Amino acid sequence: MPRLFTGLQVPPEVAQSLMLLRGGIPGARWVEPEDYHITLRFIGDIDDATAAEIDRLLEDIVHPAFSLRLQGLDFFGGARPHSVHARVQPEPALNSLQQAHERICQLAGLKPETRRFTPHVTLARCRGAPLAAVREYITRHGLFSAGPFAVNSFALFSARPSRGGGPYIVERTYPLATPADDDAPAQWQEQP
Repeated sequence: MPRLFTGLQVPPEVAQSLMLLRGGIPGARWVEPEDYHITLRFIGDIDDATAAEIDRLLEDIVHPAFSLRLQGLDFFGGARPHSVHARVQPEPALNSLQQAHERICQLAGLKPETRRFTPHVTLARCRGAPLAAVREYITRHGLFSAGPFAVNSFALFSARPSRGGGPYIVERTYPLATPADDDAPAQWQEQP
């Protein structure tokens, strides 16, 4: 079974803005624009039965659509940067959706995620890149902003085991409730 994760697709116009940020860090491996996404829950390598159970549980999520904005850049890894990303502005609806994904994964038998949820779009893998170059890049592009953009669905992605960065395949998308769905706001808060 492929490596799985859930996440949000980045709309083409936002991907175009992110693509313009490519370059400027020696040794960085830049993520392809079609692989930009916001991870909600990393699942990993699982058997087919668990994957089918997660798929079944994901289709039961009833959650309202919402909007997101990307604001600023940052990096993970401290003194030894390993990736550069665009930050996602805080949004309670995003946190709520991520928590629903965490609950579903635990219901399907996965261990709880121990890392704090930090929504972002990875732009580059930077293993071995000089800290000074990463900091200079972040400073140069620190005012980056994109959006707001509508989030009307989430997806189940797969990837071949690798060192990260794709290619990713959208296995299935799941719609979020739109304002036209009369009972959606009341239902989404009641879901497990």
